Amino acid sequence: MFGIGKVYLIGIGPGDSNLVTLRARKLIEMADVIIYDHIADPQILEWTRSEAKIIFVGKTADRNAFPQDDIQELLVSHAKMGHQVVRLKNGDPSVFECGEYVTKELEIDKIPYEIVPGVTAALAAASYLGISLSKHEHNSAITLLDTRNDVQSEGLSIDFKQYATYKGTLCFYSYIDQLPKIIKDLKEGGMSGDTPIAIIESATLNNQYSHYSTLGSIVSDIDSSRLDTPAIFIIGEVVSKQTKNNWFESRPLYGKRIVVTRAREQAGDLSNLLRDQGADIIELPFISVESKFDPKRVSEVFAGIAVYEWIIFTSANGVQHFFELFYKAFNDIRCLGPMRIAAVGAATAREIEKHKLMVDLVPAKANSDTLAKELIDNEGVEGVQILVVTGNQNRDNLVKHLESDDVRAIVDTLSVYSTNKTDLTLDPSADRYRKLGADAILFTSSSAVKSFIDQQVNLTLIQEAKQPDFGSIGPLTTKTLKSLKLPVAFESPKAILEDFVVETITHLKRKL
Repeated sequence: MFGIGKVYLIGIGPGDSNLVTLRARKLIEMADVIIYDHIADPQILEWTRSEAKIIFVGKTADRNAFPQDDIQELLVSHAKMGHQVVRLKNGDPSVFECGEYVTKELEIDKIPYEIVPGVTAALAAASYLGISLSKHEHNSAITLLDTRNDVQSEGLSIDFKQYATYKGTLCFYSYIDQLPKIIKDLKEGGMSGDTPIAIIESATLNNQYSHYSTLGSIVSDIDSSRLDTPAIFIIGEVVSKQTKNNWFESRPLYGKRIVVTRAREQAGDLSNLLRDQGADIIELPFISVESKFDPKRVSEVFAGIAVYEWIIFTSANGVQHFFELFYKAFNDIRCLGPMRIAAVGAATAREIEKHKLMVDLVPAKANSDTLAKELIDNEGVEGVQILVVTGNQNRDNLVKHLESDDVRAIVDTLSVYSTNKTDLTLDPSADRYRKLGADAILFTSSSAVKSFIDQQVNLTLIQEAKQPDFGSIGPLTTKTLKSLKLPVAFESPKAILEDFVVETITHLKRKL
């Protein structure tokens, strides 16, 4: 890096990472330094470069949040080193987020900067409740009020009575325990107890929770409500005019908490499918997958790659790691030769098709026994040279079946990845699971089931937590669950993520 860098003050919106602007994401992806405090959706940090320095300046169990002056010093010092520095702020950096203070200090130090707007939390919260904050027949004004900085003071600094006769919509960024004072002042100032109010917590996230009432009833309602702080309060006639069907909270898995057990680097696809249906996701990566191979063995196989008449992929992981090695050795896909291709299931086949290759055989059921039977019955493999691409947990039954005396195929195996158990002892997601439980745990492999059993001591639920149902992606995973005395509540009809999600929805609907 040379010369002075630049500081980007970026608004990341109300919570959901899907609401982050394209400009913001581009800058996060190229940044040298990321400085942040609380982020509702940790997926945002996954966009960063592996070389980026990520600095958390928020409050932890053993440390207070960094003072603003210290944060400012971090911005300036890294920019002076020539770094591209991103400061992440919730919502919009120009709305209740000290944006003006930051930019003034940067100007004093002659540090170039850019402000990237974000979706304002109150506006997003209203949209996710189906509330139009302004309506011509009721009002054409919206007022945003922030009471969060008063949380440590004896009294709130804003005179709420002056807003009691306000004809527009009031939006408070606040805490639940401040609600009685706010309501009391508004009513004393003349606002009717029949005035509608909506409270929304965790806006735009799939654990969003909302409550509707009136000024006269809300305080007593809250005593028995599950709402927690912080929250946004929306007060005004527009609340009573919200849409009948809340598009966000009416999704089929809204209000359901689901555990995804795929390896961390693979959980995204299944998690995103479930999130799109409204599920609150806890990712517990019981296993990790990493590239692992014998270089000598890879060289031997690639040297004679053209002699194989069939190549069998037993997992999507195998496809990914095989082609990483293949493209390092060859620069033309035709170097695979005229071999035919078999995949253990549809998900594996889709991974192969990403390389513009046709898959010749996908068994009716996604397991190695069915694959071997269909290959033998339909193709005939006696004396045929076959390459089986697998991981460290080999499909021994598949190879033994193909090499048996009554089949007599010539089989080579190539292990290209390793599946390892992870340690969830200190994982924050595991802690959330222990405290809350879940409606369902989805198992996508036998190895994940075995790791779940191994880590039971780290996953014991507290008494109040919700006991989950166990879902399986297919017959082999179901067999493993049953062998370990875990009850299988439902099984996907096909070992495809989309089908697994549909079956999850169907099962949980039946329980209502």
